[in-house]
Amino acid sequence: MSFKEPSLRARALRHLARREHTRHELALKLAPHAGSEAEVAQILDDFTQRGWLSEQRAAEQIVHARRGRYGPARIRRDLEAKGVPAEAAAGVLAALKDGELEAARAVWKKKFRMPPVDAAERVKQMRFLLGRGFGSEVIVKLFRGVGDDDE
Repeated sequence: MSFKEPSLRARALRHLARREHTRHELALKLAPHAGSEAEVAQILDDFTQRGWLSEQRAAEQIVHARRGRYGPARIRRDLEAKGVPAEAAAGVLAALKDGELEAARAVWKKKFRMPPVDAAERVKQMRFLLGRGFGSEVIVKLFRGVGDDDE
């Protein structure tokens, strides 16, 4: 019994059937199986033309998957790492800025549940949120209102 390697086109379709990919991601996954870069580029151009490969849909999917856990700065880095073009990233990131405070509050509540008891704990919690990609101005607003809520 012989095993036939799937074609490059079939591999690309299989990847896209699982989830949206950026052009950069798909090119990296196909490169080891391709004879040349031109072959990969031709398939990616065809898929883009047919609407099967979309940077915008991939960016929206990445944002949707990370929105509940990370802030805009972290999501922007993830989009850049996956090769999303700046114009596609700017469109989806603009919507995140509006709800950044609420998202930071939700992430903070899930992790800590209680306001900080001292300055060291406050710094620890702020550093956590910074690491998650939330802006310092949003974090300051959040901690100003932490004691005010009837939590």
